[in-house]
This record gives sequence, C-alpha cells and structure tokens, in this order.
Amino acid sequence: MARNGTGGDDRFADPALARVLEAVEASLHRVVADAVEAIWAQVPAYGRSSDERLREDVTYHVETVFRALLTSVRERRPAQPSDFPKTWSQARRRVRQGVSLADFLQAFRIGQLTLWDGIVAVTRGDADARDAAMALAGQVMHLIEVGSAVAAESYLDEQQFQLADSDRLRRDALEDLLARRDVTSGPKHALLRSAGLEPGARLVVISAVPVTPLTDDRLLRDAASSLRKAGARGTPGLTVVRQQEIVGLSPVPSGADEAVDRAGKAVAALERQGIRLAVGISTVRERLAEVPDAYAEACLAREGLGGQAGVVALPVLSCFDYLVLRDDPTARRLVRPELRRFIEEDVRREGVLVRTFLAYTACNLNAKTAAERLHLHVNTAYYRLERIAERTGCDLRSFGDVVELLIAVRLLAGPPGALGR
Repeated sequence: MARNGTGGDDRFADPALARVLEAVEASLHRVVADAVEAIWAQVPAYGRSSDERLREDVTYHVETVFRALLTSVRERRPAQPSDFPKTWSQARRRVRQGVSLADFLQAFRIGQLTLWDGIVAVTRGDADARDAAMALAGQVMHLIEVGSAVAAESYLDEQQFQLADSDRLRRDALEDLLARRDVTSGPKHALLRSAGLEPGARLVVISAVPVTPLTDDRLLRDAASSLRKAGARGTPGLTVVRQQEIVGLSPVPSGADEAVDRAGKAVAALERQGIRLAVGISTVRERLAEVPDAYAEACLAREGLGGQAGVVALPVLSCFDYLVLRDDPTARRLVRPELRRFIEEDVRREGVLVRTFLAYTACNLNAKTAAERLHLHVNTAYYRLERIAERTGCDLRSFGDVVELLIAVRLLAGPPGALGR
C-alpha cells in the first residue's frame, strides 16, 4: 500500500493525482503565505485590525482548511462539515477581533481560490497532472460551499451570544442607575462612557411603550433601535428593552431640542410602519445620579398621553402644561359639565374647535394671528371662536374664563400635540 508524506492512504489515487497532492503538500507553506497576503491585500478590515494575533490566527486557519481539502481528496470523498473543526473557534475569534461576517467569508473564499491557483501552478509541464487537477475543481468549489456554511453558522452563533451578553450588560447598567447603585468602575462604567454617558453628562431619559400589543417581540427591539438612532448626533446613549417598555438615556450636550425633535420624527416614522408608541421625555438632568428622578418624570409624561400614541417632552412644556399633565381625578370632577360635554364631543369630531382655541390662547388671544397659524381665513377663526363661546358659556375675552377652559382642555383632551395625530 502506498503512503504519502502525511500518512494518507493513496491506494485509490491515480499516479497523476498522487503527484499533484505531493506537490501541493510540498509547497503548502508557500501557498498558505500567498493566501494570507492576498487576504490582507483584498480585505481592508484585516489590515486595519489592531489585534496582533489576527495574522497568526488567519495563517493557522488557512492551513487547516487547505489540509481539509487534501484529506478529502485522499479519502476520495467530498468535504464535510466535520472537516472544519477549527473553523468554529476561528469564526468566534473573528467576531471578537472586529471582523465582519462579510469580510470573514470573503477572506475564506480568497484563501480557497489561492489554493486552487497553487494546485494549477504545480501541474505546469505535466499534462497528466493538469488533467488530474482539473478534476479537483468541483471539490474545491464544494469545499468553499461547505466551509463557508460552517464559518457563517459559527460566526452568527458567537455574534448572537455577544449580543445577548451585551444586552444583559446594558440592562444591568440601567437597573443599577435606577437603583442608585455605583457604576463608576468596571464593564458597566466602560459601557456608559462609550455611550456618551460620563458621570457629569447632561441627559434626558425616555420612556416608551406600545399603545397596542405588538405581535412580535422583534418589533419592540426595532422600535428601540429607531429611538436609539434618534439621539443627538455623535452620542449613541443607552437604550434598553424592559419587558414591554423601552427606556433610553440620551446625552444632550447642547440642549434637549435636537433630541426631542429627532425622537418625534422617529415616533412618526414608526407609526407609519404600524408601531404606535406613547413616549415621555424627562427634563434635562446634569448627572447620572439623577437618572431615577428623570425616569419618574419620563413615565409621568408618557402617562399623560392617556394611552394614546405621541410624544410628551417635558423640556418643551410650560410649567402650566406640566401642572395639568397629571391625571388628577378631583380636578377632572371640578370641570363644569358644559365644558366637559363640549370638549368630549369636539374631540370625537377630530377636535377642530379645541385646536382653534389652543391656537387662540397660544397667540395671546389674537384671533388674526391664530388664523394665520392655522392657515385659516380670519372670519373662519372668528366663527369658530363664537361657536366655542356659545357651547361653553365662556367669554373668550375674559382671562378667568379662558384659563378655566384651557385647564379643562388640557385635562380632558390631553397634552399639547395629542390632537390631530
């Protein structure tokens, strides 16, 4: 029985194929080096990596895959997943080394194509060996297919593990902040710093819940991702899904206006996708130690929506708006029946008169300015204000009557922005 240099059984290999395998075996270290150079030249992510062990790992992996092909050829069978035991660990290392799945698979293919070039090179001047090598083309393609599948599966397994581990770390960091526990050292501290949440960072807290049940948990995670991306530019913040609630900590180094505006746009975009959220945003806080108080504010703001979709941002509310944001049963009972009837009926009819009244108060009781804001003819504005006065019994030129009606509207129709969504 003939034996080759690696101890494989060549009883069924023809002489030309045996010569190919022996030549490839003899030049294997050079082919491996060529493959590694090709990977570094064609996949920029490898050259950019700061991991000093990456090149050593790739060299080792390339050689083990090359030997898997030689083994399958000697055993006269196609490559199998069991031929790639080292690919599992190497794929996991690439995740930790910051190499993307696309880059990893590209490098894998480059390695096998370099091996094929090496096989062709050793057959020059030997027609029989060249014919034998051509017969290996299908096995090389099959090797790429099977090896890529193993590589992708193991890479994704590790990626999912790391994502789950990262999710746990984010949840733990948030829970520690809400419980006022110390996070000034260790992995949680590093996580918060990478999120732009230094101990003295200015921030707002966001609380969001779906107003209708979501049939798929992934939709809530997608919504959380959208809200995270809506944070101030350059400051990723921290976003965590807690059961059916999304909690976000958003740094606001230059004030809350941008974060509020971007959150509003994100919520509107999600609503167009069928994901309707009630979102509350806290006032600006000056340090991480205030996160529990900010979270309580965000929940209060969200609850002020009364189960409706929308955004209530405390940084843009007046003190008056905040005072009537709370759902106070006694205050609601004190609303006169005629005011309650007017507001409830108008809201059911899309709130045209209520919106006109709110514009009128926002414009310092100036009907002409309110008409311009609402894009109405001034006579239409006057007509609507007369109807409001008739139905409520309020004199809309009286400060006391206007304040009473405004409080009733805020209590019964919801916070600013709750109408006309």
